[in-house]
Amino acid sequence: MAIPVDPPHDERELPRAPSEAEWADLSEADRDRVVAALPPSLPAWANPPEGDRHRNEKERTGDTLRRFFRKSGRRMYVSSELATYYPAEPPFSPDVLVVRDVEDRERSSWVVSKEGKGLDLVVELHDQGDGAKDLVRNVQRFARLGIAEYFVVDLATARLHGFRLPARGRAYDRLVPQAGAFASQVLGLDLRLEGRRLRFFLGTAAVADADDLIARLERAVDDAVESREAEAEARRAAEVRAEVEAHGRQAEAEARQAEAEARQAEAEARARAEREIERLREELRKRGG
Repeated sequence: MAIPVDPPHDERELPRAPSEAEWADLSEADRDRVVAALPPSLPAWANPPEGDRHRNEKERTGDTLRRFFRKSGRRMYVSSELATYYPAEPPFSPDVLVVRDVEDRERSSWVVSKEGKGLDLVVELHDQGDGAKDLVRNVQRFARLGIAEYFVVDLATARLHGFRLPARGRAYDRLVPQAGAFASQVLGLDLRLEGRRLRFFLGTAAVADADDLIARLERAVDDAVESREAEAEARRAAEVRAEVEAHGRQAEAEARQAEAEARQAEAEARARAEREIERLREELRKRGG
């Protein structure tokens, strides 16, 4: 049976943001209407899914950076698969994007003319599909758009690629890893692959990701359970000791009572014997008299 194939699509079909000149001629109200009309997501053919591994790594990478910068207090905006509109350019949705020195708030899209600046860093995770998109066309395109740094994680081959724009340059320099790590000037962090897992480092300290936090939580739960079990065991031991001590005190009291009763019985027996002897003596005196 023949499998139907969708007809090829062209980026020219996608809606575009106005050019810089067109944007400058618009009123504020018209600009708001234009931004509201731009789709917040791209069609599947323009941003095809690549399976669970791609989605999981993308979400983990974005969450790790977002959590780190919020904790550090740096004004960094991090998002995933956000429709991004440069003036008069076909839109695209990076797997992970970072913009420095802007408000960290929820957005439906990134419109460069409205935000007043473009992206500072993009991370693409490639697993299936067209590898030339990430390692050839995007390298040329992102450099032309002025995106300062671009990293590609090839999940299929477990390789990390890094690119950076030189000062006043419009073509990327390929980064050379140092001791297996790529330094990001935008993030202020080092990037390294551990297997197929992208990790971030601040100096020698790894930035905690969701897996690390889950492992910490599990250890904390295990420790709490062990602590509660130890406390319960200690309480049971204390209860046993208290019960033994109570039985011991009871046995001791019973022994003292038995001893007192024995002494009393002995004294009563002696008294009866003495009375009997005295009676016999008296009887003998009477007979002898």
